[in-house]
Amino acid sequence: MQAAERKERIMANGMGTDEDVIRAVIDRQFASLSWDESIAPGWDDFVGDFLDGASLYPAARPARRISVVDFVERMRGLSRTSLRSLQETVLGTDICVFGNIAIAAVAAEMIENSAETSRSMEMLLLVKSQGQWKIVAQAWDRANEANPLPDALVSGVTSR
Repeated sequence: MQAAERKERIMANGMGTDEDVIRAVIDRQFASLSWDESIAPGWDDFVGDFLDGASLYPAARPARRISVVDFVERMRGLSRTSLRSLQETVLGTDICVFGNIAIAAVAAEMIENSAETSRSMEMLLLVKSQGQWKIVAQAWDRANEANPLPDALVSGVTSR
């Protein structure tokens, strides 16, 4: 089932397990950061999945916290200049829910300007607040030969 279809099914009837709803949040996150000449970025969808005050920790080291608003502003600027297209794809997820808290590990692939492909591992911490799952923190790191994506998350993908 396509991500959009899954999201529509879950949101239309209010049904679905917590894992289904969290997968829909993850799918929306990655889709909102995909754009090209014909598709605009979904900044509002991206921001809407975070709890106020959420923290992001990009792959650059040393680790440095960035706010969701600052991240969006940076990406918005790049989308107008050097990053004319970005395609983000979820390769695999592992979600663990306990009551109103959850963690999600997401293996992802990014294609920048229809040319440069990279992969990353993203970790999300989520809380269920007022009946909705929200991201409270997200950190990611780049995958490479020395630091490959976990086999369990990319078993259907030919190259890590």
